[in-house]
Parts: sequence; structure tokens; C-alpha cells
Amino acid sequence: MENFLSFFENMPTWQRAAWIVICLSVCWVLEGNMPLFRFNYKKWKHAGVNFVFLGTTMIINIFFGIATVGVFEWISREKLGLMHYVSLPTWAELIICLFIFELVAQYTVHFMLHRFKWMWKFHMIHHSDTHLDATSGTRHHPGDFALREIFALGAVIITGAPAAFYFFYRILTVFFTYFTHANIYLPPWLDKPLSYIFITPNVHKFHHHYERPWTDSNFGNMFSIWDRLFGTFVYDDPHKIRYGLDVLPDEKDEDIAYQFKIPFNKSIKTDY
Repeated sequence: MENFLSFFENMPTWQRAAWIVICLSVCWVLEGNMPLFRFNYKKWKHAGVNFVFLGTTMIINIFFGIATVGVFEWISREKLGLMHYVSLPTWAELIICLFIFELVAQYTVHFMLHRFKWMWKFHMIHHSDTHLDATSGTRHHPGDFALREIFALGAVIITGAPAAFYFFYRILTVFFTYFTHANIYLPPWLDKPLSYIFITPNVHKFHHHYERPWTDSNFGNMFSIWDRLFGTFVYDDPHKIRYGLDVLPDEKDEDIAYQFKIPFNKSIKTDY
């Protein structure tokens, strides 16, 4: 188990980049063969817009990567966090940390992004995509992504997890981010049982419906346990979904300048 985890801790940058390419490529193949919706759009142009946001994410990630190293050194030196006070098999500690990471760095911050107006204005860019596909998982305003990373560091401090746990978690989130946003349809006989534990492609699509209450549901990234526990889980017929936001013009979803300015555009009204 230790050797397995150390592999993720010591993965070189090129392998992490390769993992992103592999996940995205597999999802694109699936989208072409088992689509949920048959979009009439220019796929590469749409991807280009979302990759602009991915570029800003990668730049910000450099700075948070440095901060993460500092946080791990600090919690190790001061023996902070839950893992310094429990002694369980490595696999059990890993599972505990994964669920806490999901609660703090995914569910909680995502819930807050929908509850506080100034946070929601940053998060609206992610929801403004009217042709949801795998690349939409990379579509985050820099302010949105920075908030997520701050909560991720908070999760590291709370758990006191080894770096190997955290890097394994980040590798998993890459897969789930692309997979759950991908424009693929899983038959109910497969999707429904999986949804009792995981956030599946069908489950996450309800979160991207253009209006509430579905917009305010299914906040998890990997596990559905927290949504089920806190009453935010929704499951229905995914063909009822319409993407975008009812307070934004659909035709502006690929206008990069407009999208970057949304958090500061006072003419955009929200209920939050």
C-alpha cells in the first residue's frame, strides 16, 4: 500500500499532465459514442474557450502548489490534524481522508459558492456553459478556483494527511471532474446503483440545470454520501435538463471577455 501511494506522491509533472490528457481523451471518445445530448456546436471552439480557463487554473495552481508544500511541512512539524492522533491501517486512514477531503474541499466550498452572492458571481462562469462536455470541468474563473484551493489546504490541515494521500486524492478528482462533466449517457441500470456511492455523469448533470432547485443540488465531486446526508441529492430523468443559467444570455457562453467580467458586472441579477 505504501509503495502504491508513494507512486502518486512522486509522480513527475509529465505523468500528471499525461493523466489529464488520457482522462480527457477517453471521455471524448465516450462522448462521441454514447452522448447524452447531441449538440449542434463547434466542439474544438468550445474546448478552446474552456481551455483558456484551464490555462488560468494552471497558473494559479503553481502558487498553490508552493503553498501546499509549506502546509505539509508545517503540519508535519507541528503534528497537526486528525491523522497524527489515530493509528489505523493505511487503507482505513486513506478512506477517512478521502471522505474528509471530499466534504471540505468539494462539498462545503461548492455549497458556499452557491449560497453567498459574491462567491456565486465567480462560480457562475462554470454554470454558464450551455454545451456541457468533458472540457467544461476545467471551466473555472480564477476567483472560483482560488477559493477551492484555499478550502483544499484547509482539508489538509484538518486531516493532517500524508502528502501521498493528498496527491492520490487529486489524481482521482481529475478523473471524476472530466467523467462527470462528459456528455455521456449511462443507462439507469448502471448509473443508478453507482450513484448510491459515487457522483455519476447523470447525477452531476442536474447540478448544471439552468434554474433552481436543481442548480443547488449534487455538490459532490466523487462521492454522493454528503449530498445524501445533507439532503441536497437529486436524481431524475437527465433528458429533462437544460444547460446554462436563467440569468445569463446563452449566446454569451463563449464570449471569454464577458465571462471573465461576470463577477464584477452589477447588471447581472441573482437571487443569492
